[in-house]
Amino acid sequence: MQIKKLLAVALAAAMTLSTLSTTTLTQPKKASAATFTNLNQKQMVTAMGAGWNLGNQLEAANNGTPSETAWGNPTISANLIKAVKNAGFSTIRVPVSYLSKIGSNSNYTIDSAWLNRVKEVVDMCIANDLYVIINMHGDGYNSVQGGWLLCNGSDQTTIRNKYKACWKQIANKFKNYDQHVVFESMNEEFDGTYGTPNTTYYANINKLNQIFVDTVRQTGGNNAKRWLMIPGWNTNIEYTAGNYGFSLPTDNYRDSSISSNEKRIMISVHYYDPWGFCGEESTTATQWGSKATNSSKVDSWGDESYMKTNFEKMYNKFSSQGYPVVIGEYGAIDKSSIDSRNTACRADFATKVCTYAKKYGMVPVWWDNGDTNKYGFALFNRYTAAVTHSAIIKAITTVYPKSSSSSSSIDTSKTYMLKNVNSGMYLDVSGAKAVNGTNVLQYTASKAKNNNTWKFVSNGNGYYYIYSQLGNGSTFLLDVANNSSANGANIGIWSNTNCNAQLYKLVKNSDGSYNIYTKSSGNKSCIEVVNALTTKGANVQQWVYNGHNCQKWYLEAVN
Repeated sequence: MQIKKLLAVALAAAMTLSTLSTTTLTQPKKASAATFTNLNQKQMVTAMGAGWNLGNQLEAANNGTPSETAWGNPTISANLIKAVKNAGFSTIRVPVSYLSKIGSNSNYTIDSAWLNRVKEVVDMCIANDLYVIINMHGDGYNSVQGGWLLCNGSDQTTIRNKYKACWKQIANKFKNYDQHVVFESMNEEFDGTYGTPNTTYYANINKLNQIFVDTVRQTGGNNAKRWLMIPGWNTNIEYTAGNYGFSLPTDNYRDSSISSNEKRIMISVHYYDPWGFCGEESTTATQWGSKATNSSKVDSWGDESYMKTNFEKMYNKFSSQGYPVVIGEYGAIDKSSIDSRNTACRADFATKVCTYAKKYGMVPVWWDNGDTNKYGFALFNRYTAAVTHSAIIKAITTVYPKSSSSSSSIDTSKTYMLKNVNSGMYLDVSGAKAVNGTNVLQYTASKAKNNNTWKFVSNGNGYYYIYSQLGNGSTFLLDVANNSSANGANIGIWSNTNCNAQLYKLVKNSDGSYNIYTKSSGNKSCIEVVNALTTKGANVQQWVYNGHNCQKWYLEAVN
């Protein structure tokens, strides 16, 4: 959306520190490069689920210099990202401005500290098993000091060279990241005037999108397979789906492993209709939809049928042709202090956006600017990571329920080798000793043996016993030492003790791997390889869930 500065949240320092001391979450482990899973259109849209914007942070700037605290929000924390994950979101969009962080030399070198900070935030998201969209945000605004990525700029040659140089650097920074990272070429790119697009300027946008796709692809690595997002004029649905000049870029440099009948381009649009309800800071339009009780407080346009028609346009033009649509921003500002019905109407708006997005194969991403005050979009307090609008989050996650709410079903007629996603090694009983207390670790394997194969037996209540196939195959179970709930509790084997130490809940991830949650920890912790080690003989322990690949396991059926 048009960048909106916010005032710092009025919290007393002592209160903030006190609250943080009781809500601090475990710092996620740093993400590492992982095997890229090629997800097709349907798989990717499903995996991305419902999203949330980390708005007014890395795109915030003062006098043309980006700073994540420039507009009153605190430094981004791992606690906040974890809270977003825990609330049920699967994707975080991270708007980023570069502006004065781009050098004036002919190489247009991006400040390394700034690019590293972007990487740190991306790593927080990846460590929580979130999909993350990063873009070039404020650089394309005529209204922003230092804005240069202008479709109406007089020197398009220089703009294009600078744009190419910047995306080459960004793409190289993340070229080894897996499918969880999505690049978005630009934000709300237009000439700053609201009305029918200028065809010459629109052609410049199309050219920039083509440069983006070609540049990212040619950096190689996983970027040759990555999903890429592009906008039309001002991310406007009508001006993107209608006959106003938008054209899709070619994708000639993508990896040959991708089927020729599949796409790897997404279309980015925003939805704030009707603006009177969604974004106008006034007391006029405070209600919307089926929850409205006073027609005088409802906009004269932009109702549910209008929404459905617009989303259907995007489906017919793009989604049905293999190009997923991401509603990169949507939302409605808080007017609850003016009208007590406002919260219910905002929740209804979110429900309808998500319902039609899901119906038409789109990914909805709520705009959150961190402002918890009147006219703010925030769903979370960025100082404390606390939820501030549970009704809206519930509206979103009711349409997109958390996949971790129930255990995944496992074929218990088979035995399995458990392969760690991070290391590629297998869960193994040390020395193949069929003795109580024998340690469990990771080890290489060229074939299935009794010491590295396991059988799952359901307890009938969503949990599984995991039997080592040593001995008679039904004596020794995977066991959390001393039925502990603590981080670092060792994993071994032990004969059946009929307690929580030997019960596990499996939750399937979008890449086909599983997290193995321990009942002894109250399903807060998972089986993982210590310190994400990739060496033979590295120990296996219990640790609070953090989304790292060392906590994910592929189940390879043996029979």
